[in-house]
Amino acid sequence: MSFASVNETIGRHRWAICALVFAATTINYLDRNVLGLLKPILSDDGVFGPDKANQELNYSTVVICFQFAYAAGMLLAGRIIDKLGTKSGYAYSLIAWSLAAIGHAFGHHTWSFGFWRGALGLAEAGNFPAANKTIAEWFPKKERAFATGLYNSGANMGAIIAPLTVPFIAAAWGWEWAFILTGVVGLTWLAFWFTMYSSPEEKLASGKLSQREFDYIHSDIDEQEAEQTAVGRAKVSWFRLLTFRQTWAFFVGKFMTDPIWWFFLFWLPAFLDGENTRKLNAFMEANPGYTGQAGDIPGIISWPLAVAVVYTFSTFGSIFGGWLPKRFIDQGMNANRARKLAMFIFALFPLSVLLASRLGEINTWFAVATIAIACAAHAAWSANIFTTVSDMFPKKVVASVTGIGGMAGAVGGILIARLAGLLLKHYTQLGKVEVGYGILFVVCGSAYLTSWMLMHLLVPKFKRIAI
Repeated sequence: MSFASVNETIGRHRWAICALVFAATTINYLDRNVLGLLKPILSDDGVFGPDKANQELNYSTVVICFQFAYAAGMLLAGRIIDKLGTKSGYAYSLIAWSLAAIGHAFGHHTWSFGFWRGALGLAEAGNFPAANKTIAEWFPKKERAFATGLYNSGANMGAIIAPLTVPFIAAAWGWEWAFILTGVVGLTWLAFWFTMYSSPEEKLASGKLSQREFDYIHSDIDEQEAEQTAVGRAKVSWFRLLTFRQTWAFFVGKFMTDPIWWFFLFWLPAFLDGENTRKLNAFMEANPGYTGQAGDIPGIISWPLAVAVVYTFSTFGSIFGGWLPKRFIDQGMNANRARKLAMFIFALFPLSVLLASRLGEINTWFAVATIAIACAAHAAWSANIFTTVSDMFPKKVVASVTGIGGMAGAVGGILIARLAGLLLKHYTQLGKVEVGYGILFVVCGSAYLTSWMLMHLLVPKFKRIAI
């Protein structure tokens, strides 16, 4: 039965729930992207100090404040959401991160920005454990990767909206208002969440969900048997979760690949702005009498537009990443093999970023293209790695395991942020910042295949466990 005919026959209320999660994830990344987009303006204002080389290191310190808090928040958020339930846990998280986003408007030096960045990281950690738990509750196994890909594309949508709005808000009203207005957007989501969301059981009882769709959502026999077996058992501790290889496979996958997304999220605007500056300086040295517009110089690009292009590609990557394993399953492949094959395919494409620095010397748009391919592949990978949790674990611990993996990814993000800060400071002082970026792109390009191999060694099959 086709995707369209399934929805027509049994109903599509679960996709309205997916749309709510998509919106929350869009807001999450809208708030998260503001700092990276405003980095050139904040640096010019002296927020990160007067010295150019030290600005890179101070900026990385602010990023690390976010990552430390995000790592701690991930570990806590999954547990709290499993305890409070999806509806309340998601709402509290979004209220907190919206207020933290607004708080950035009151930061005017490295450590005050670090404080508000930490508050944002702690609160934003709730999004993906809550989102993953929502999808596990509302979708059967064969649709979860696709639903995850759809909601995860909200991260890219937020990253697209941000460069198309934030620089203009900052130019018109000041950078403080960019933080305030994006923070306010999140608070409006709560009205829709409280009005529309409840569990499938509650929706069925109220008559808003058909019995057919309810049965379809709960159609995975092996999963239902495992859930019934788990009823009445004691709550599962973190320490017990860490005894399973399945937990460590997710941990390793997130630790290896999340930092790559963090790097592009926080440093892509700075990289593109730096490419423009180098091409402008080279052109002016060759043409000292030039009086035209900078945008007319060959190689100079609109970096906010370039960022939007990168994350537009990522949006399609996220949706395709969810669709491909579903396609494999529909063709008769088992869920384990479909997931593994899809993840291997997606691990190959980030290798394109190895050429970013060299191609950027020819034309900055060539570098943008390689980064766009890598980010799209990450989004596709992410849609599947999140789904491995609900493939391997019962619903009652999905948020907890997601939180453990998210914490691992944030720790990896801390390491790459410090590596980026030190490398770029060193090569900026040498006048060869492009070399620093080249080294970082090697790390980014090779991370996914390495991660896939380690995950495969830990868990040859995404076998479901009963706990």
